[in-house]
Amino acid sequence: MGHMPSQPYPVPTSEAVTAVMKANRKSGNKPETQLRSALHRLGYRFRKNLAVAAGDVQVKPDIVFTRHRLAVFVDGCFWHCCTVHGTRPKVNTSYWAPKLERNVARDRRVTTALEVEGWIAIRIWEHEPVDEAVRMVSAALGRAHALRHA
Repeated sequence: MGHMPSQPYPVPTSEAVTAVMKANRKSGNKPETQLRSALHRLGYRFRKNLAVAAGDVQVKPDIVFTRHRLAVFVDGCFWHCCTVHGTRPKVNTSYWAPKLERNVARDRRVTTALEVEGWIAIRIWEHEPVDEAVRMVSAALGRAHALRHA
């Protein structure tokens, strides 16, 4: 997964921007932990950040229901280009525009690879209220259960 960027990393515009970007967590961010906690309180059991191979794609979904073959991704609005809340940086655009586009293309590739292997992949935006995110996961688990017992 060690993809080299096509553009060198840009010079940070300020120490504040550097601090914000360093504070971004790849895993265990607030929306993700809130969803996991809510699911766990409801009795759901799952794995977090479990490596899943789908064809030639190796991925670590945020939440994995192995028996149901359900992969849940909690996508950040900035990093995954949310059409509602995603913002595009106004500086260093020659770096950020292609990087964010690669993230979206990778998301599509991962979702397709998982589905080809018989998984259900759902993507939940970080801005979704936790109760709505739980409803989305519950509905996907219901679909997965129906598919496995059809």
